[in-house]
Amino acid sequence: MPIAPPTAKISFFDRLEKKLLNIFRLTNEPVVKVYHGYGNVSQMIVFGHVFSLSPLPRKRYRKNFWTNTFALLRSFMVVRIADANVRMVWGGTVCETTTAKDGFFRFEWKHQAAMAPGSYKIQVQYYSKETNAVFATGIGSVIIPFVNQYSFISDIDDTFLVSHSSNIRKRLYVLLTKNAHSRKPFEGVVSHYKLLALAQTTVTNPNPFFYVSSSEWNLYDFIKEFTRKNELPEGVFLLSQIKRLAEVWKTGATKHSTKFMRIARIFEAYPTQRFVLLGDDSQQDPIIYAGIVTHFPGRVISVYLRHVYEKNLTNVKEEIRKIEAAGVQVCHFVHSKEAIEHSYRIGLIQKNEEHTTSQVSV
Repeated sequence: MPIAPPTAKISFFDRLEKKLLNIFRLTNEPVVKVYHGYGNVSQMIVFGHVFSLSPLPRKRYRKNFWTNTFALLRSFMVVRIADANVRMVWGGTVCETTTAKDGFFRFEWKHQAAMAPGSYKIQVQYYSKETNAVFATGIGSVIIPFVNQYSFISDIDDTFLVSHSSNIRKRLYVLLTKNAHSRKPFEGVVSHYKLLALAQTTVTNPNPFFYVSSSEWNLYDFIKEFTRKNELPEGVFLLSQIKRLAEVWKTGATKHSTKFMRIARIFEAYPTQRFVLLGDDSQQDPIIYAGIVTHFPGRVISVYLRHVYEKNLTNVKEEIRKIEAAGVQVCHFVHSKEAIEHSYRIGLIQKNEEHTTSQVSV
């Protein structure tokens, strides 16, 4: 009778580590996290992170203070792998790069055949250059939007998601005590976005949405689930540099110049497209959007700014004057019904359009 090979002993500390990781729903296996990318008929862009420690996906959403607090903290419990070798595989195309100090990677490539609008699956591998062994694989999507009359770029916090961005105490409170199912959008905002997604087009060819925020990549899964749960138009998310657990209190406090750059890259990727910008007046959206209007003359149709911060009103009005002086319509509103009425008034959406707005997707 053959003798079974001896089983390697697992040390006490290894068992303890595994138990703690299970309790906290973390994994110390390498993970390749790939976010929605975007492209046009000839070029594609995709990005993500490589982690050696990261949270497992959330399965349940409960109205429990401690459950929600810990779920939020877990999203900041990450260890990023710098200088990791990663390669993107898409059909016959293979691209290689290494991750930055924060574990971030970005692939940008051109393809010869013109691509039809739609969503394309890509694979990213974290591997060894010496042995070609693959340590982890991530699957993502690159979205090529329909080239319609309009494209929409929207902020997230205090634009459609009630976040209290101008008050760090309130912002942390809602982040720590609520989840993607219990957080609320502003009244009427979902209806407005659904109408915009179908402005001058059809359900089968919806307008593209890009969600650009100062929130960190740590909150990607939260934001994605929030938009799905509330039936907001599906789109591409462009968030800010990932943070560690010790930096959780700084959430949302990212340099806003990087937000300008992310929006500018979208304009450059779609040089024939005209855009509508949606944001709020709690932080830097008015300044950023005024800069975009100046930098890309004739490309912005309208700017929507939700009024949520009274102390900033004088500066906001000055930025609005700059935008309007460039010939761009501005709607500075409190309730989304005002924004919807403005969209009707300027002909962005038509009252005689008969669409089933519950079927919106990119």
